[in-house]
Amino acid sequence: MAKADYYEILGINKDASEAEIKSAFRKAAKQYHPDLHPGDAEAEKKFKEINEAYEVLSDPQKKAQYDQFGHAAFDPTQAQGGGFNGAGFGGFEDIFSAFTGGGFGGFGGFGGSSSARRNAPVAGNDLRYNLTITFEEAAFGTKKEILVPREENCSVCGGTGAKKGTSPVTCSVCGGSGQVRSQQNTMFGSFSTVRPCDACGGTGKIIKEPCPECKGKGRVNKSKRIVVNIPAGIDNGQILTMRGEGEAGLRGGPAGDLYISITVRNHKLFTRKGSDLYITMDVPMTVAALGGDIQVPTLNGTVKYHIPEGTQPGTTFRLREQGIVRLNTTQKGDLMVKANIVIPKRLTAEQKDMIKKLADSLGDKVSEAKVSKKTIFDKVKDKWN
Repeated sequence: MAKADYYEILGINKDASEAEIKSAFRKAAKQYHPDLHPGDAEAEKKFKEINEAYEVLSDPQKKAQYDQFGHAAFDPTQAQGGGFNGAGFGGFEDIFSAFTGGGFGGFGGFGGSSSARRNAPVAGNDLRYNLTITFEEAAFGTKKEILVPREENCSVCGGTGAKKGTSPVTCSVCGGSGQVRSQQNTMFGSFSTVRPCDACGGTGKIIKEPCPECKGKGRVNKSKRIVVNIPAGIDNGQILTMRGEGEAGLRGGPAGDLYISITVRNHKLFTRKGSDLYITMDVPMTVAALGGDIQVPTLNGTVKYHIPEGTQPGTTFRLREQGIVRLNTTQKGDLMVKANIVIPKRLTAEQKDMIKKLADSLGDKVSEAKVSKKTIFDKVKDKWN
């Protein structure tokens, strides 16, 4: 089976910088690290591929060879590239070292020996919580108490997994390394293989008396009540981060973070764009024509606003600082009021006559108003005849 392209494995382009290569490696290696996927053969395979790709692409000389010859640059059966004893890997032990991260010291828990990595502290998982709030709560800010289910270190054993008063002991099979190494000599050199210790599950420790509370796991599932401060001006889809409120880390590692995704309910009157509010207001035809005051609703109550004479349908007026406060500032947006000119549907004969006179004075041609002179008794009589 053909090997996957190193650039594809790390998810980068061929012109990626050293910093981009390193960043992509860290992200991918953290995702597939064996400590986070115990017993997952596919994750372990992926982790080895990631390390192999980084071993080549992080070395300018090896990267140049790979760009020119591809995987053949490091294939012992090919002439170019130097093979295992040329400019490529020095031998099978070097390849294994690349797989297990021996050449990447200084990167979190991934550097150093494999045994050190297996027993190194591991950060806890991050958690996500979806929180729905009202339009007003988003505008003015609020506090919410939420209940977050998560894994925590067992309070009885302190996260060791051992019964109170006892402690885990060093595994006698692997000597506490968590690994069992075997070595084989081949025509290409010395080939070493390392697998997790079956006796301790790769932890390097044996729990002889498990904690009755967590059954030796060192962790328990609990739900914690957390108070969330919602800042004024937060918008739909924004995320709040609460550091250290995720799941507990392993072997003394830091806790993960809690990400709170905000959903804001719609308002019955207002729509929102950033920190500005929008509303459509009905304006009587006479007020639009002659000008006058209207009462405009805001999030802080109603305010009086003067409509100028001759206001046309669809005209938008801006009420300064009647919007929503901008997040993490004291500045406020505006309220945009769109005028919807209301034409009366029912008019009395007198009102029609007045409008007809107005139309005549303006030179507008309108239909003649038809006014019925019949009384209610005439209408009843006509109905029965």
